[in-house]
Amino acid sequence: MNLLTIKNMTKAYTDKILLDNVDFSINEDDKVGIIGVNGTGKSTLLKIIAGLENGDKGEIVKGSNVVINYLSQTPEFEHGKTIYDCVVTANEREENHWSIEGEAKSILNKLGFTEYSLVIDTLSGGQMKKVALAAALLAKCDILILDEPTNHLDNDMTEWLEQYLINYRGALIMVTHDRYFLDSVCNRIAEIDQGKVYNYKANYEGYLVLKKERTEMAYATQRKHQSILNKEIEWIQRGARARSTKQKARIERYENLKNEDKISGEEQVEINALSSRLGKKTIELNRIYKSYDDKALIRDFTYIFLRNDRIGIIGPNGCGKSTLLKIIMQLVPMDEGSLEIGDTVHIGYFSQDNEALNDNLKVIDYIRETAEYIQTSEGTVSASQMLEKFLFDSTLQYSYIRKLSGGEKRRLYLLKILMEAPNVLLLDEPTNDLDIQTLCILEDYLDTFPGILITVSHDRYFLDRVIRRLFAFEENGYIRQFEGSYTEYFKQQDNITVSNSSLGIDIIQKKATKPKSMKLKFSYLEQKEYDTIEDDIARLEDKLEQLDVEIGRTATDFIKLNELMEEKEETELLIEQKMDRYVYLEELAEKIKMN
Repeated sequence: MNLLTIKNMTKAYTDKILLDNVDFSINEDDKVGIIGVNGTGKSTLLKIIAGLENGDKGEIVKGSNVVINYLSQTPEFEHGKTIYDCVVTANEREENHWSIEGEAKSILNKLGFTEYSLVIDTLSGGQMKKVALAAALLAKCDILILDEPTNHLDNDMTEWLEQYLINYRGALIMVTHDRYFLDSVCNRIAEIDQGKVYNYKANYEGYLVLKKERTEMAYATQRKHQSILNKEIEWIQRGARARSTKQKARIERYENLKNEDKISGEEQVEINALSSRLGKKTIELNRIYKSYDDKALIRDFTYIFLRNDRIGIIGPNGCGKSTLLKIIMQLVPMDEGSLEIGDTVHIGYFSQDNEALNDNLKVIDYIRETAEYIQTSEGTVSASQMLEKFLFDSTLQYSYIRKLSGGEKRRLYLLKILMEAPNVLLLDEPTNDLDIQTLCILEDYLDTFPGILITVSHDRYFLDRVIRRLFAFEENGYIRQFEGSYTEYFKQQDNITVSNSSLGIDIIQKKATKPKSMKLKFSYLEQKEYDTIEDDIARLEDKLEQLDVEIGRTATDFIKLNELMEEKEETELLIEQKMDRYVYLEELAEKIKMN
């Protein structure tokens, strides 16, 4: 049954059209994920559905008894209320008077609250968002709207919420960058692209397949129209000698084809990995200890970071993950232990909160403060060109920062960090407020980043995609080292399932594990690579010698010579990459012996 329909909706913000004559509908049992580049109108569409904003034109048709509940990105509360009142009072009715208290406390517990008398004014923005999420989940409604519900949730909370929404009865529409979440929960994806909304009756994985098919069909149609247009151009250029209706129709068709919107390739954040040289000595942490209010956050932690380390840091909110990054940045002092940083280390720190952006600066001037030009493997690139690669077109570049959306500001801040060419990247919740397209390109960038990556993240897909080693915060400030991806780590935990009858769902809980030794060691793949890498280099060097011989024999065969020279360049590049990898593995082997 249809619950809500949007017809011919248009919405513009200043001079930018967000929604252009859009049709959209929500039916019972729809679980819709809204995706699109930051600033395209995802949150605006949610607000229009919720009745908080109006379109410039178009209409919304909604059943008179349809109830909508909306969770905004930045919820607001009445001052002085406790979190219990914020959750319960808004949802208490005569029929649920006896059950609402237990349900509210259960959800608050799952979201990290055990003290229900906390006054809302004393909470951080992230904690307020979790209180608002608890209230939204308890509400009885026909359409539940969630704007970035996984922001500020740790991994366990996200997995719990995922299971809760899979079992949720009612229509659901949400904006989220969490691709695993979209894949598990949604049965429909709606993509906003250049003012249009494209619907795909599938989860995220299915969307990727269907979008590829749609794009290929659109390009095929455009090629066909271009062929027809070329023929029409030939006819027009001969001159329309008669004025028959048929010829007038051909002229009209020519004009329509000429003015037809052309499909452009998807804008992407394509950027070569920029970095400065990193010496042998990197960052060394020796038996560091840090506590707050007699609570140990980090206890007796030692680690020597290796070149090309890819480390993800996980753990519940408030356990000390961001504190560890701030200790490395020397923004927070440690209570005990020592920190040594090599002379060549150049850290790029992408914090949870953007640096204070000057709203009165133009976008391009903000980037020019870092560099007017930068050197990449492809040559010199200007600040304007880099902004183009980061989805800031010529119009946006000369806009004031105050006109950008939150996600666009986050993307701009990320670009500035990367343009500083660090050789160590500290990323604290980099996936918050970045759209999926930007995340995909950031992940590709990190694949080629020739330095150390250390990231705190609750995004399971992002962790699986970019890291090879985990630091897992456990009880009493101990940090456990795990070789592998997040999914591998999660599967290794001993899981138990308990029934929660008040919510009607099963909740996965993890057994507490004792901290394991922090002994440094090769992963299985690293050990295998270390055992064979010298032979691999020797084979490549033999191949290079053979190519030199062949090049000498074919000096007059220019076609063959060109092929051999290209193969020689590729072989030299492979040797260089293997040698870099050999140095890294040798350093790791030395550290293992010393550990």
